[in-house]
Amino acid sequence: MSEPIIRFDNVTYRYPGTEADALTGVDLEVMPGEYVAVFGLNGAGKTTLGLCINGVVPTMLGGTMEGTVHVDGLDVADYPVREMAKIVGMVFDNPEFQMSQMSVAEEIALGLENAGVPYEDMLRIIPESLELVGLAGFEERAPLGLSGGQQQRLAIAAVLAKRPRVLIMDEPTSNLDPSGKQEVFDIAAKLNREAGMTVVVIEHEVEVMARYADRIVVMDQGGVVRNGPPQEVLADVAARR
Repeated sequence: MSEPIIRFDNVTYRYPGTEADALTGVDLEVMPGEYVAVFGLNGAGKTTLGLCINGVVPTMLGGTMEGTVHVDGLDVADYPVREMAKIVGMVFDNPEFQMSQMSVAEEIALGLENAGVPYEDMLRIIPESLELVGLAGFEERAPLGLSGGQQQRLAIAAVLAKRPRVLIMDEPTSNLDPSGKQEVFDIAAKLNREAGMTVVVIEHEVEVMARYADRIVVMDQGGVVRNGPPQEVLADVAARR
């Protein structure tokens, strides 16, 4: 049996200058190629969980952490975020705020340049990444002229260009219309099913995620309170209402 690609061992974390823990005693494993949906009310610890996976917590934000987070065998506390970005790609809720270049191709090239990728390799990687998210031929389009769903797919392409093994999406559809939401959910499912990418989606769309995810994790007050197959977790939650 393969080892978990993500493992939280009794993780408790508190942001600098705060009096309450954002995560409390979190134990969680995610296997390679798994699609995991994370639910919970605002302030439950979902985003902090995601930031632990890509190393922003604790490496960049400081604070106090107990326990360990390992990703692909690496203790995230020991590696800079730029190194973890080679393994973990993260997409946030408002893609428009992440766009800064004049063309779609330049948007993807920016991250590749920062990673030191040779220009010749970029010429191959950029169209391949756009193909994966259904934006083939969009290289010369202006990012801010795209629809919300297309912008989010571009943000995903920019992450995929770095060839991460794990894709984390933090409420990626919260600012999209129903059509844009479906575009993003379909792309995440395609990457998981066809490319074997490990996908962790932090979402509020419970019914939609139940159709896609292999497993649902429910968080409350910084801890994991439910963890299992969608049908099992949702039935348990419904029974407790």
